[in-house]
Amino acid sequence: MDIVARAFVAFVVILFLTRMVGRRELSSLEPFDLILLVTIGDLVQQGVTQNDFSLTGMVLALGTIAVLTVFFSYLPWRFQVLRPVLEGVPAILVEDGKVVEKNLKRNRVTQEEVASAARLQNIPSMSDVRFAVLETNGQISFVKKG
Repeated sequence: MDIVARAFVAFVVILFLTRMVGRRELSSLEPFDLILLVTIGDLVQQGVTQNDFSLTGMVLALGTIAVLTVFFSYLPWRFQVLRPVLEGVPAILVEDGKVVEKNLKRNRVTQEEVASAARLQNIPSMSDVRFAVLETNGQISFVKKG
């Protein structure tokens, strides 16, 4: 039962940390970030299973993480009030061609990143953008004017 409790705590901590890190950072993984994630996974595994190398310990830890993943994906579907906390909310970065500085700062996104994402979608200028939205998955979507 100790492994289940440790897996639960690890899951909640990871969920909290990914919300704190922010969507933009998670959507653009650099090689260092990938290595860091693997390292974090190993550290979490050691904290969850301690020195238990048994098949039972592995199944308990994986089963707990799997059940919690399904449970936490069910919660925002069933209780919409939890959706902003567990999944986040989209943020408007550009409105009618004007950058919304407050939302850029809050989400740690630069104007250059928004302009680069616009160019990748064949939008040459911010004046051509009706809305640019930072989606909950970290991608920036654009709605062109007229």
